Amino acid sequence: MLEIRDVVKAFDKSLVINGVSFSIEENEVVALLGPNGAGKTTMVNLISGHLQPTSGKILLGGKDITNAPPYQRIKQGIARNFQITHLFEELSVLDNVRTCVLSTTNQLGRFFKPASAYKKATEEARAILGIFNLEQFADQPGSELSEGDKKVLDTAMAFALKPDFLLLDEPTSGVATADKFKVMDTIIEAIVKRGTATLIIEHDMDIVSDYCKRVLVLAEGNILAWGAPQEVMDDPQVQETLFGVSE
Repeated sequence: MLEIRDVVKAFDKSLVINGVSFSIEENEVVALLGPNGAGKTTMVNLISGHLQPTSGKILLGGKDITNAPPYQRIKQGIARNFQITHLFEELSVLDNVRTCVLSTTNQLGRFFKPASAYKKATEEARAILGIFNLEQFADQPGSELSEGDKKVLDTAMAFALKPDFLLLDEPTSGVATADKFKVMDTIIEAIVKRGTATLIIEHDMDIVSDYCKRVLVLAEGNILAWGAPQEVMDDPQVQETLFGVSE
């Protein structure tokens, strides 16, 4: 589904990503880990098109998207949420999702009709709210949701773009500890139902172990480890890099 080939990213003389290669298959949920400054956010921005690599290639479904801008990548099947939620907080929860649905059919510019007139888009938006257990909030402004529900809505909006590949930047950040697994259960169940390949940036090891098939660890712009969660977590280099634990 997604293939990263020998990607390098340098800012002036600073090398942030150093010849990284990996792939993520269809229906696969992968976690991206690393200490601060490891290059995680840069990698996500390279995949989503907000940055261009200095060298190397990025392919989606076998198609070279290395130089495609973000709006083209969305059309080609990549969507992302953000660590800090990006909602239309003055709009209702339903309208937040319906706006994303309409954007996939180029109907947002048709100002001569109110969004509510698009029955199909409304039905689709309501179905997505059902998938993400947000139906009870449909008529509430986004600003009134709890932090956990805002996170779920932010992901539901990305999901409404019908991506083949989804980037989730810390989907449980800001969420109360007691609610984290509820949020992830909802998100992962929706992803699995659609079969969307997903890359998750996450620091919570319990989340990584419970929900991700494979784990990629970056350190100083290089791949430190890549494999099954327990195998990666047992690696002494990973333990020292992520947790400061040494033998």
